[in-house]
Amino acid sequence: MNSQHNNRLALASSPYLLQHQHNPVDWYEWGEEALQKARKENKPLLISVGYAACHWCHVMAHESFEDQEVAKLMNAHFVCVKIDREERPDIDQIYMDAAQILTGRGGWPLNAFALPDGRPFYAATYFPKENWKKVLANVNKAFNTQLKQLEDTAQKLTEGIQMGDLAEFEPTTSTRHFTAADYNDLLGSWVKFSDVEKGGFRGAPKFPMPNSWEFLLQYYAFTTNQTALEALVVTLNEMAKGGIYDQIGGGFARYSVDDVWLVPHFEKMLYDNAQLISLFAQAHRLFPNPFYENIVAESIDFVNRELKGKSPGFYASLDADSEGEEGKYYVWEYKEIKREIHDEDWPWFKEFYQLKPEGNWENNKNILHLKELPKKFALNNKIEVEELINKINTYKKKLHEVRWKRVHPGLDDKVLTSWNAMMMKALVEASKSLQNLDYLKQAEDLASFMYQNLRTPTGHLKRNFKNGKASIDAFLEDYALLIESLISLYQLSFEIKYLNWAYELAEICLTDFYDENSSMFFFTSSRGEQLIARKMELNDNVIPASNSVMAKVLFLLGHFFDENKKIEISKQMLSQVEKKLFKSGPYYANWSQLAGWLAYPLKEVAVLGDEAFKISFKMQKNYFPNAIFLGGNDENLDLLKGKLKEGKTTIYICKNKTCQQPTTDIQSAVKDLLSEH
Repeated sequence: MNSQHNNRLALASSPYLLQHQHNPVDWYEWGEEALQKARKENKPLLISVGYAACHWCHVMAHESFEDQEVAKLMNAHFVCVKIDREERPDIDQIYMDAAQILTGRGGWPLNAFALPDGRPFYAATYFPKENWKKVLANVNKAFNTQLKQLEDTAQKLTEGIQMGDLAEFEPTTSTRHFTAADYNDLLGSWVKFSDVEKGGFRGAPKFPMPNSWEFLLQYYAFTTNQTALEALVVTLNEMAKGGIYDQIGGGFARYSVDDVWLVPHFEKMLYDNAQLISLFAQAHRLFPNPFYENIVAESIDFVNRELKGKSPGFYASLDADSEGEEGKYYVWEYKEIKREIHDEDWPWFKEFYQLKPEGNWENNKNILHLKELPKKFALNNKIEVEELINKINTYKKKLHEVRWKRVHPGLDDKVLTSWNAMMMKALVEASKSLQNLDYLKQAEDLASFMYQNLRTPTGHLKRNFKNGKASIDAFLEDYALLIESLISLYQLSFEIKYLNWAYELAEICLTDFYDENSSMFFFTSSRGEQLIARKMELNDNVIPASNSVMAKVLFLLGHFFDENKKIEISKQMLSQVEKKLFKSGPYYANWSQLAGWLAYPLKEVAVLGDEAFKISFKMQKNYFPNAIFLGGNDENLDLLKGKLKEGKTTIYICKNKTCQQPTTDIQSAVKDLLSEH
């Protein structure tokens, strides 16, 4: 590869696209220039999708895209387009659907071949170099000799993609009252998915799926069901003990390649860590545990240290690779760690982290993972818990200093709206759980940064921010998750500007994304680029579906602003997926949380007066599955009218627009909120 050669990607802002700027492949970014060239020269599009932290994307790049011979084939017969799936999830969705329809599987790198108008006729994932050359030759031959057949395939495939998730649903115009009995039945479908011994879902690889476990938190709080509690606790504990959690530096990797959480796929993503911080923070509120508190604090420290620059915005990810090797930054040789630990502590230290002379991973390397939770290990080894934890923290700091001197994994330093929104919510949840005002301040700074840099003069959002510039129009995911985080931020800060901004964004969604025929929202705006399909996200996955988030925020905004129309749209959306809740529970977990709010109606907790923030902040150290908080020192919402009493801060607990006797006693109010759902 000639490192001096620059292709068009040298002008890109995406760190992933910039990784390919020296390829001999004549890459284009997605846009009219590439599409025009394909039409003019009657060549198929070769659409290659990946992201900066993707290990197998790097492998294919080194094997094929940096190879002169392969590049010559690609350039001669195709118009080659490189896409960062994190910047353009709308394009990724379309061609990923094509791969899954054709091959039954997906993943990245994603390589799709399409007619000059963008309709795909073939798509698959990673190819070794020799296989890739054969694919290129075969597709070129088919395009030149069997074009009619490819056009037929493209047409059928495009129709399948356009139907998408909605093909599985029978639209309904009715809404049914969701009862507590209905809600209780939701757990039934989880049994076939859950791994009761090692947590998470059965099989390998294991993805954290934080939103699924957030639902079980809510479910246990409402029902006190022991099966839900056990599934939840074993998942939290095994993830936090495992190699998927960075035991030295904090933060979680994207997933575990095995079924015991030991060997991570070492890339670390902002969206995973944001959601897992939220999950462990909420769990700590429901059943306080110093171990969970530590996971929250360490993970926030990691994100602040390694996924953040000088501005309040957070970066997207850290690579799995360093020095061309997956996981090299994170793993240890036995003797390398032994050098840093005092001789008298080594016997218990190596047992605690399950270190072996021959290694517990490949190439005689060790991945640190806990044998037991610290409290249990201390008891079994007759060590004082505080002494154990203090020594562990000292050694972790020492090992982190050693590791910091290594070559670091690559950083994807773009700022994405939806992922930052999740981090904003994580900081709010952590602030409540750990009673830490610094986290709240950081969340407010982030909101201010996003308002200044990701909001356009018309009030619309941008998706990305890099080098002082935002260039891509936002998608439903960005709007929905930012609305959710702003609602969360308002409930802790009582700053009405956050709730008003959330309302403004929801109105834009109803104008630009809403589809009255299905009662759902499109992923892309009616104002944006029109691709071959306009998709809808319905299934919750590693990130909740943008439609499930939208349904929840409309429900909440409807209550805050006393707007029944928003609540009715939310209920209608839930009705469309209701059957799926009982069949595929973990993949409709966010929808199921909305069902919980319908089965156990929301309580409005209004705190008014000079001490409103202080009192509410203290109250919210508890986990309330169906309470919303509002208030401050101003009657700036209709629900607050007439509730501000001069000289004293008062707590009102209301349900169905009827309030209990107001109180000034925090303990009494908390007891009332926890006593009945």
